[in-house]
Amino acid sequence: MVREIVFDTETTGFNAEEGERLVEIGAVELINHIPTGKTYHQYINPEKEVPEEAYKVHGLSYDFLKDFPTFDKVADDWLEFIGEDSVLVAHNAQFDINFVNYELKQLGKPTLAWDRVVDTLEIARSMFPGARNNLDALCKRFGVDNSSRTNHGALLDAELLTKVYLELMGGEEPQTLHIKNKGQTVMMMCVWKTKRKPSRRSVLKIMKTRFTASRGLLPQQPKSWKLTRLFWKVRLKMPSGFPDFYLFRR
Repeated sequence: MVREIVFDTETTGFNAEEGERLVEIGAVELINHIPTGKTYHQYINPEKEVPEEAYKVHGLSYDFLKDFPTFDKVADDWLEFIGEDSVLVAHNAQFDINFVNYELKQLGKPTLAWDRVVDTLEIARSMFPGARNNLDALCKRFGVDNSSRTNHGALLDAELLTKVYLELMGGEEPQTLHIKNKGQTVMMMCVWKTKRKPSRRSVLKIMKTRFTASRGLLPQQPKSWKLTRLFWKVRLKMPSGFPDFYLFRR
């Protein structure tokens, strides 16, 4: 079983170390790439005024936020929701993780490890180099209805990102591709436990080894496979039981 948490944050600015704070967290739970219906949503009192520039983005004023709990009051609930082993999925993950980790560090709590993070912005840039890859652009590209997104909102954006993420992974109901379908164009996502990006030759060699060992199957001519996308998650260490790679219909 693979548990993933797709999440988003809203803040008072761009840099936590310069005094900006979280004002909202929203998250969606996936089990084996399927939404479970379980979500997390929390507004947070930043204990400071929200600058006009940030208010224009998410529409959350200090007058609205001041009656909600501060982060120290909700940190344990957030950590309990995400658990210790879930994969954390975010768009431009560095922004969200840095803010959450800064807040956790101020409380003396363990921070979120980067080796459990998937950045959908990195994946989208690999798929569509040179194109716009913000959330609105990806929603449009994949036909995800974002008409209700008049302002940024952590839970709404997490729900939209969930749909985009599943599309990036091959559709809402991805199907593992068997060797007999090797003539089809496929999309492949590799999860590597090394910090070095392997060569295409290494990829094919590992594919050959994995399939031989785990399924008794061996592609006759692996180089004939048309691999339209190769996604590298070089920092990602997946939980126990997660396969080293998936092959999806394209």
